[in-house]
Amino acid sequence: MQIVIRSTDKLRGPKALDLNPVLSALLAAARETSTDLARLRVVGDWVQYRQNFREPVDARLICPSAAASARAYRAGLEADADSEAATEGAGAGLEIGVDLRRAASADLADLFRRALNGGAGGQQRDGCRLYLEDWKAESAGCIWAFNALYWRALGLWEQATGNEYEQALPKGESDARNVAAAQELILELFRVWDDLAAQQALPEDLYVLELGVGNGNQARVWLDEFLRLDRERHGGAYYRRLHYLMGDYSPHVLERARANVSSHAEHVSSLVLDARSLTQTLRFLSAKAFLIYISNVYDNLPTDEIVRLGGHLFRVEVRAFIAGATAERLAAEIGVAPSALPDLAGRLLHLGPALLAEAAADRFHGDPLAAVALWRALWEALRLEERYVPIEELDTYEVAPGISGEILRPIVEANGDLRMHVSNGAAASFADSMPLLHPFGVLQCHDLFVTEIDQYQSGFRGPGKYDGSVVNWVNGPLLAAIGRRRGFDVQIRRFAHRSGSNVLTLTARVRE
Repeated sequence: MQIVIRSTDKLRGPKALDLNPVLSALLAAARETSTDLARLRVVGDWVQYRQNFREPVDARLICPSAAASARAYRAGLEADADSEAATEGAGAGLEIGVDLRRAASADLADLFRRALNGGAGGQQRDGCRLYLEDWKAESAGCIWAFNALYWRALGLWEQATGNEYEQALPKGESDARNVAAAQELILELFRVWDDLAAQQALPEDLYVLELGVGNGNQARVWLDEFLRLDRERHGGAYYRRLHYLMGDYSPHVLERARANVSSHAEHVSSLVLDARSLTQTLRFLSAKAFLIYISNVYDNLPTDEIVRLGGHLFRVEVRAFIAGATAERLAAEIGVAPSALPDLAGRLLHLGPALLAEAAADRFHGDPLAAVALWRALWEALRLEERYVPIEELDTYEVAPGISGEILRPIVEANGDLRMHVSNGAAASFADSMPLLHPFGVLQCHDLFVTEIDQYQSGFRGPGKYDGSVVNWVNGPLLAAIGRRRGFDVQIRRFAHRSGSNVLTLTARVRE
């Protein structure tokens, strides 16, 4: 049995975590189980997000590779091959995940016993989980459909909660709004443009693209400062040539941002777009953008996780579920059977709350906010069951369009056993941004980045839940590798204009 404790910083200091109750409960349960302890891993995480997709104790099946399965069958398991247990267990291992933050308040003895005796499939056989989907790659799971719905129907969500979405962020605001940061960026642009102008090489149209516009405060600060500084230095010549493009997935967010920059309306355009495929919408911008500014977007894009155990690679597969008792309560509140909830959730994700309220008027009386109430309850109750499925050949795995999984090989082979995010959506967006940059342009992104792969060994990096959306830290070394292969220099540094923030700044520009 292998025991791995992450978040080792919690083991020291005046509030040091006491692991004795956890280990005692684990070892007591292990004595009573018939589970092959030689194939058992126990991983303790400190899940800092109070809203997340995990139970205090989770069981994760480690599926065997094809070769391992064959060896197991040859070892004599063929006789039980038709049974479900044998099919799941031939050559398989088991990982028990423990949320150390919630361990003290959990009935660990019971949770460990159920996890060890039932394994990853035990809860399903006990009928205490209502599944909303089949097994699938993490980036394709329904939590991302919920995430997309949040941005599409944000207005109704905010109406129901009475709060704007920025109030759900950890500090109630975005770290990206900062006058000093805007001035620094603008003066750097002026330096580049002055040099190009001196060489008669400055284009007439000067493009700036912002992704993830929030409520438009960042754009307003940036444009106000741009106008002020340009008038001081160039008599407003650059401002007259400026085209500021605001792109976001949410029409509601764009509408709010447009209102906030109405004083600059002649220079601002807004576009609804998918940050993962920018060139589909912005091909006209190819090699023209002097600045691509991105704030708190990458951590909200779909991602897979991969796991390396004993030199073998696995992909994390998930299936979303709701605890049986919770499902019964939610179903009773709207007068349906619990078994009807998965279909209702699917219709909610497909139609949105407004249309669902009309389509299922007998349940919601045509009131969109009644459908939002179900949406919020489902989101709060949503959990993920996980299993590890072998990646037989890394080159068959696609990180993003045109980016083979082979780019992961030097990262995973240099860092031993680990579990890390692939940041597929961020990788796709980053790679699709680079063709838009002018040769002297710069991409600047403020977000939650992992800068060293071993940070995955010492802390939980997601997925966590914000109000109605998903958050994962972004794999910085992977984005740097993608940039280098395309001739870009990529740097990730601490956000210089606010202390005590987890937000880092990624900067990419063409390598000289």
